[in-house]
Amino acid sequence: MQGIGAVDWPVYLINLDKDRRRLEAATAQLARAEVPWTRVAAVNGRALSADEIAAVYDAKMNRRCARHPLTAPEIGCYLSHLKAWSLIRSAAVPGAIILEDDFRIDGNLRSAIHALSSDPGAWDIAKLFTFRPNVKLLRARDLAPGMRIGVPYRVPSTTLGYAIRRDAVDRLLRLSQPFFRPIDEDHKFFWEKHLKIAQVDPVPIVMGMQDTVEGTVGESRRAAARHDDRSVLGRAIQGFRYQIGYTVRLHIQRLQAR
Repeated sequence: MQGIGAVDWPVYLINLDKDRRRLEAATAQLARAEVPWTRVAAVNGRALSADEIAAVYDAKMNRRCARHPLTAPEIGCYLSHLKAWSLIRSAAVPGAIILEDDFRIDGNLRSAIHALSSDPGAWDIAKLFTFRPNVKLLRARDLAPGMRIGVPYRVPSTTLGYAIRRDAVDRLLRLSQPFFRPIDEDHKFFWEKHLKIAQVDPVPIVMGMQDTVEGTVGESRRAAARHDDRSVLGRAIQGFRYQIGYTVRLHIQRLQAR
């Protein structure tokens, strides 16, 4: 455990061994915010063998149901979160906060952590960041002074930071392997694993340092697209079908929940 102060739930920081600058930046921010934390050594997807990837990644299901093939960093990212969930289960705590190391604190993170740790609301995961400003929240309510929580109509496409409860950890560890989508997209299909996902507003963290030794997930996706043997039209059709299918199923889920 590192840092100062105390919070109800432990904080786990996912960080690749080579990314020392990100670790230093995250360490400084969490110290200033008086948030103690534990480092989780991220899985380097580029270092995995073909057999190791085949054991956790369902390429056949990916071709049928995903937007694009997963890149090595995306596979490593998913495995890193699985590793953090395993630590939560081993610690036998009621919940935890998971942060990726490229965050920047832009609000009262400590207050959000305290509030989420004792919140009685019916959620499994509470997102601490979204790319969409002024997010539409369903059934919004006060979480802490100047902070609310609610259900985002569209779940944010990010795992930069989130709170997760122990029962959700147990369920996800049981249902998430093998996987075929990026982890953030799996969260968007919340109904598949019976997840209740909430959003904190305003968000206490934003995107921070993007420099990384191994390259970002976004860079790996763009590189993979340049070597994709499908035609441009084929990729466009698959992307369109994916988005339409997701949107229709999302609207059905939200209508059923009314």
